[in-house]
Amino acid sequence: MKYIDCHTHTQFSMDSDADINAMIERAVELDLAAYAITDHCECSTWYPEEHYQNTELFDHFNYAEDFRRSVEAVTALKEKYSGKINLICGTELGQILHDTEAAAIAASDERLDFIIGSVHQIVGEKDFYYIDYEKMSMDEIYDLLERYFKEIYELCRSGIPDVIGHLTYCLRYMKQRHNICPDISRFDDIIAESFRELAAMDKGIEINTSGIRQGFGDTFPDLKYVKMFRDLGGKLVTIGSDAHTVEDIAKNADDGFAIARAAGFDRLCYFKNRKPYFIEI
Repeated sequence: MKYIDCHTHTQFSMDSDADINAMIERAVELDLAAYAITDHCECSTWYPEEHYQNTELFDHFNYAEDFRRSVEAVTALKEKYSGKINLICGTELGQILHDTEAAAIAASDERLDFIIGSVHQIVGEKDFYYIDYEKMSMDEIYDLLERYFKEIYELCRSGIPDVIGHLTYCLRYMKQRHNICPDISRFDDIIAESFRELAAMDKGIEINTSGIRQGFGDTFPDLKYVKMFRDLGGKLVTIGSDAHTVEDIAKNADDGFAIARAAGFDRLCYFKNRKPYFIEI
């Protein structure tokens, strides 16, 4: 069985130094059925720093330039690697609701095959990566999570992304750094409503395998929520390693495939020209 990897980052992402050519060569070596480069594009800081009044919540600006450079590079490399790898030009659009005009500009680029919609930080808060959870009470943590899942719901309703990325990203650093493990089942109702919105619009979710190799211990989301999506009519599921290095491309893809099968899916998808294509699993 050939694997796919629909979520990876290269030198055009602010948190990766991975050479884009080396990434593609590794995907060729692995004989992937589809390989997507989805460099970061945070809509909340689409413009240069001087455009914004309150900058203390952000660590990088001018994502419009990062987006331009990534899409141009991948588009050129699609021609170079034609016949060698099914290369997908994607982007990970973060914080779409924070600047819908910026999101619309990015999403209108006809060179894009695929858009992951992610929420790395909610309105008025730092990226989940930078929050010191040990200084928060559990009530404050649950309030943060409630706001996160409400934003995810509105993101699903927007119809902009093709899939929602790493749904339970909000839990990653709580658990990995502080061993704080809130029970998110209290948010199952709004998660279910989010899934219904996605299913109605023929949108999907990803099974992000990065949590397995990075110490979280599971995928984002886990089997429970992948199955919930399937039970509520969801049909489109992708697999993504969230690799930021050459070595991590397609890591734990077998685990992602196993979760998809256990949830009741018999096929996964990747996107070309913003349309889903399927592989049997």
